[in-house]
Amino acid sequence: MTKVNEKALWFKDLTANKPLLIAGPCSAETPQQVLEVAHAIKNTAKIFRAGIWKPRTRPGGFEGVGAIGLKWLQQVKAETGMLLATEVATAEHVNLALAHDIDMLWIGARTTVNPFAVQEIADALKGTNKMVFIKNPVNPDLSLWIGGFERLQNAGIEKLGFIHRGFSSYEKVKYRNNPEWQIPIDLQIRFPEVPLINDPSHITGNRNLIQHVAQKALDLNFDGLMIETHCTPDLAWSDAAQQVTPQQLNNIVTNLVQRDLINEEDSYVHQMQLFRTQIDEIDTQILNLLKNRMQIADEIGLLKKAKNVSVLQPERWQEVLVKMRREGKENKLGEVFITSLFKAIHDESITRQDHIINPK
Repeated sequence: MTKVNEKALWFKDLTANKPLLIAGPCSAETPQQVLEVAHAIKNTAKIFRAGIWKPRTRPGGFEGVGAIGLKWLQQVKAETGMLLATEVATAEHVNLALAHDIDMLWIGARTTVNPFAVQEIADALKGTNKMVFIKNPVNPDLSLWIGGFERLQNAGIEKLGFIHRGFSSYEKVKYRNNPEWQIPIDLQIRFPEVPLINDPSHITGNRNLIQHVAQKALDLNFDGLMIETHCTPDLAWSDAAQQVTPQQLNNIVTNLVQRDLINEEDSYVHQMQLFRTQIDEIDTQILNLLKNRMQIADEIGLLKKAKNVSVLQPERWQEVLVKMRREGKENKLGEVFITSLFKAIHDESITRQDHIINPK
């Protein structure tokens, strides 16, 4: 049986093998607001989060109370014993956060896209033993996300983690930020020992969807959640729609199901091996079918070359796509999946035919 990859020891000590919960308001607004939320969630969450500096998409929005809010967070720790977390975007932010003994710093999505900014932060963090988490960039770019992590790693920071908050999309979708689940899955495969936290608040932009996304994250073996929480969320100074009340937070956490990563019962192991053997055999059949399909595509390419016909045939492609979507629906396969699958097949066929007609 494959050995399950262990998380970093510092993180295991922090969570006692349970999902880590980070909660608190999107923004620190007043000393009273910060303390009220902290006391309401101190028995639910491990780490208290609050934005001190708030990068906004457009000018005119609330951009945070600034450094004064760090003193409010210190009072939270003094009264509740909770660990503290906030976002940093510059070396100055880092220095101020360290001076106020903030336990966890995270780099936001808008900062992750800028390697110069991440490097500045990494340089400012050298020598610290604080927890540092990096959110995914706003665009779905795994290499950029990993690059930010590597800059922090090269600075000698040992307590590192990732935060998945979804990705911006030009098209209107169900969520504020599209989860693009395959990207954090790929990240887990590459860095199985590094903690991965999900931020369902920023993914959904809607408090009513947080439970569903949080459960999805746990089902995908995420190590924790960051959920924005406010005692009067509708009156929040930023991101009101995605914040939950302390009671709602408690209900979400209570109703989450934590699943085992593995099960060592003989019956489970045996049945799983049978299923995986079947999948392996089917995958081999799929590859053989794809090989045969591409051979036919090559023959078509030779025919097009002989008859001086263009590679791309838009009408034919649309016919295939409509047909496959219809048959996919009949076989209970999602339209997005079918479209992506056959687009990849079509792109490969076009590439091969182009090489035949225009050899380099």
